[in-house]
Amino acid sequence: MAITEKAPNIVVFFTDQQRWDTMGLHGNPMGLTPNLDRLARQHTHVAHSFTCQPVCGPARSCLQTGLYATTTGCYRNAIPLPDDSRTLAHYFADAGYSTGYIGKWHLHDSEVKGAVPESHRFGYQHWLASNVLEFTSDAYDTVLYDDDNREVRLPGYRVDAVTDAVIRYIDRHKEDPFFLFVSYIEPHHQNHIDDYPPPDGYRTAYTGGWVPPDLAALAGSTHPHLGGYYGMVNLLDDANGRLHDALKSLNLDEDTIVLFTSDHGCHFKTRNSEYKRSCHESSIRVPTVLTGPGFRGRGQVSELVSLIDLPPTLLDAAGIDVPKHMQGRSLMSLLNGTSAEWPEDVFVQISEAQTGRAVRTKRWKYGVDAPRESGIGSDTYVEQYLYDLQADPYELNNLVGHQSHAGVAEVMSQRLVRRMREAGEDEPEIENAKVRSSGQRTVSEKERYA
Repeated sequence: MAITEKAPNIVVFFTDQQRWDTMGLHGNPMGLTPNLDRLARQHTHVAHSFTCQPVCGPARSCLQTGLYATTTGCYRNAIPLPDDSRTLAHYFADAGYSTGYIGKWHLHDSEVKGAVPESHRFGYQHWLASNVLEFTSDAYDTVLYDDDNREVRLPGYRVDAVTDAVIRYIDRHKEDPFFLFVSYIEPHHQNHIDDYPPPDGYRTAYTGGWVPPDLAALAGSTHPHLGGYYGMVNLLDDANGRLHDALKSLNLDEDTIVLFTSDHGCHFKTRNSEYKRSCHESSIRVPTVLTGPGFRGRGQVSELVSLIDLPPTLLDAAGIDVPKHMQGRSLMSLLNGTSAEWPEDVFVQISEAQTGRAVRTKRWKYGVDAPRESGIGSDTYVEQYLYDLQADPYELNNLVGHQSHAGVAEVMSQRLVRRMREAGEDEPEIENAKVRSSGQRTVSEKERYA
């Protein structure tokens, strides 16, 4: 479908490892996201937004293709997109858009840390990126690679350096409809030092502040890391404000859709030995805000929305036909009141660190784990947890195996199997958890580090 004169520009502002409750609108009292909170109030706030893969590479594969990671085969980090993959960039380019990518890619071969060959940029015409940005850069040493695979060093703290490049791209393409995907590494930890290095002065400003209840209740790395993490989040919010200021100054704010979201959350080593790779809220729930034409003044979306729903939403909002093979649903039908129904649950896959699956409704979270080491999936799973999110929003009391909740577990098990079939997976056998006495109890060490 060719673009029209009024075709909106599209910018995806993609953060890495950002919890939903870093937003003031989600109750964080630290004042980290004034720009995002303001924009969410003025435009569209997806209040219950979840990743479908709480791992960097697999989540990116889902957002680029609109397909589950088990469909593309990118079910863990370091598995490149298949050569025949069609990404958002392809669809926008086919519609006449200029396409650009800036930041972290994480969808090429594990041997490639930096420059990504043109053959594996999947429709992105302008390129300033690194395959695994956390391995080729540091907080004050931003190294990316351009269209010709030349090393480019950008000045400033990494968030600012990337944002400067984003604004330069927009200024150069202001006469053309453009689709720009910017992927920040922040607030992801810096791997080689296992720390969250914010700009100078930001760590002390946020150390000793509000701690989310799940992190306060469980052992992990929260206290030494949260100040730096919050500092990164605050600077990302400044960057988001700068982006919108640039659009306004170029008279593009009325014609540009901006999607702000993240690949997954962060649990600070409270649920396993690292920072994500679990299906708990801290890993899967993310902030999501849509601004611009079609989203202005639409308020808060209360339905459960998955990362897999965002690719068809962007295409639909731009007036581009959504490919029938995409596995999510466009939010536009929900916002415009033309959707017959919207799913009452979201589905989460994970095939790295554990092979697990989970389904979440507004009240219940049900998860299963493969009993043996597995790959992309398993033919057998064992019930791992059941949480009543109404009574226990921070998932501290596991009800799986309790006779009092056997009926709920059965219904949720059926939901999960249905979701797995819809995603193209084979129907598995799910073994019931061992029966326990009724009543709630605190999460065990074994479950925490499963």
